[in-house]
Amino acid sequence: MDNMDKYLGRMLDDRYEIIEPIGVGGMAVVYKAMCHRLNRYVAIKILRDEFARDEEFRKRFQTEAQAVAMLSHPNIVSVYDVSHTEGVEYIVMELIDGITLMQYMKRKGALGWKEALHFSVQISKALEHAHEKGIVHRDIKPQNVMILRDGTIKVADFGIAALESAQEKKSDQTVGSVHYIAPEQARGEAPDPRSDIYSLGVVMYEMLTGTRPYDGDTAEQIARQHIAGNPVPPGDVNPDIPDELERITLKAMSADINARYQTATELLTDLEDFRQQQAAAAARADAAQGGEISEEGYLYDFNISPDVTPLGNAGEMTKEKYQLRRRRARKVSILSGVCGVLVFMIAVFIFLWNYWLKDIFSVAERVNVPSFVGMDYQEVIDNPNYTSIFSFSIELAIDPSVPDGEVISQDPEADRSMMIVPEKIAVTLTVSTGVVETEVIDVTNIQYQEATIQLQNAGFRVEPVYEANDTVTEDYVIRTQPAAGESIAAGDTVYIYISAGPEIKTVTMPQLVGMSLESAVERLESSGLSYGEPTYLHSDYDAGTVIRQSVTAYEEVEEHSRIYLWVSSGPEPTPTPSPTPSEEPQESEDPGYVFIDEPVESGGEEP
Repeated sequence: MDNMDKYLGRMLDDRYEIIEPIGVGGMAVVYKAMCHRLNRYVAIKILRDEFARDEEFRKRFQTEAQAVAMLSHPNIVSVYDVSHTEGVEYIVMELIDGITLMQYMKRKGALGWKEALHFSVQISKALEHAHEKGIVHRDIKPQNVMILRDGTIKVADFGIAALESAQEKKSDQTVGSVHYIAPEQARGEAPDPRSDIYSLGVVMYEMLTGTRPYDGDTAEQIARQHIAGNPVPPGDVNPDIPDELERITLKAMSADINARYQTATELLTDLEDFRQQQAAAAARADAAQGGEISEEGYLYDFNISPDVTPLGNAGEMTKEKYQLRRRRARKVSILSGVCGVLVFMIAVFIFLWNYWLKDIFSVAERVNVPSFVGMDYQEVIDNPNYTSIFSFSIELAIDPSVPDGEVISQDPEADRSMMIVPEKIAVTLTVSTGVVETEVIDVTNIQYQEATIQLQNAGFRVEPVYEANDTVTEDYVIRTQPAAGESIAAGDTVYIYISAGPEIKTVTMPQLVGMSLESAVERLESSGLSYGEPTYLHSDYDAGTVIRQSVTAYEEVEEHSRIYLWVSSGPEPTPTPSPTPSEEPQESEDPGYVFIDEPVESGGEEP
């Protein structure tokens, strides 16, 4: 494993000062850093040494950054810069202060339907934006969804998930975490935007019920359940879920891809419509407290002023009776007013007594706030000596240097003298979530398909790498990186090195430029090569035409190599003419950005 300390304190491109490591992945190490040009903290993903020396990995790393840079949305983790300096390949990203949705659900269990709806709308907006850019996430799951302190959602890992093929078409290997995998991915088919919608539907199910729709002892069992598509309705697990939200969730995770929402926009529209219906219903319920709601939903007010003379009709009152009733109504109004004033005065007295007078006429008992920092928060909130005096609220914070559950800070601070009050002294504890690490299991000398299922079942993402070996049977695992027994963060990538036999065969790279993307992919697969997700660029070629390939045609290339394609998205849109002085300029939703296939200069300004 890389020596993470060697970058600490180092300045990259005379701009980014490395401060501390905050995460370790299979391909890169993530650091917290300070951008001295814009005076802000950022996250920097540095390619690990063993991959930085590999030309294919460097290309994949750069392609990842270029693809994610196409995405600019408040619900997607932003990429600011990509560069390489003195042999260091790195990406500069937005630094997220929050926890994953998985960590949040582990602590809270099933979420209220309003909270689940709030999160689902934001994830849908992120997918809508990415799909419009031609990028499929492929691995939507709670571990890839970040929750900020203000409740904002940020979907992470778009670059890796969208650009790595993650499946060999010639095998039964599947992609994504098996608990959230779409049926077509489980069958080994190529995913599309509807696969992301299915995974989001599963996440919605888990948020609403606190359980996953499918589970089993092996990844294969769970995948078969996804394909069969017969979940327990979420309303049977949690009866508080509104029927319409249950319908939306089950439609999103339909096993039949054509019965599913066909776009993220369709799903988002139904979610927004449901939210508006609930808001309108709540508004009517609030209004009903002062009147009565008819079947049509209109509010009727029955408070009639005694000064209004009733209209004459067959049963009208005499003038004397009317005057008598009017005098009585005035007396009732005066009496009601007096009672109202008395109630108000009593309420004022109670308020003053609780917040001021009681302290004057009684001797207040005080206590010094203990220091909870360094203690396990569960022990604190379970201790009756504390809970009899203090009322605790918990805020979560990610701090890899502090164990999970340990108190990092408190408010009010320790040793502060506070008055003991009946409603208890409010104390906020900031608790570390730590970093959940999992030990890599040993899958050496196991057929690689079985090894893949075992690693995925253990919570890892899997990436195959073929190499020649004359002692290990073809298609069996030689070793893994990280090695068996090493601990890495749950959800990280494990690279399995697979024997290709005594020697890796070479094939001739076909000419793909000018072909349609579909035809090019078929040609690659028939040649024994792997297919990486395409990069779309504006060009004079028809949309969907391959305009560039990562390996030159007719060159000899190792079998199983991953080939990347650049595909035309059609000519660049014609700019809208500037308005004449007599015309009012109209706002445009399209920022007009065009991504050009050129290298990004290091040290450039961040967007």
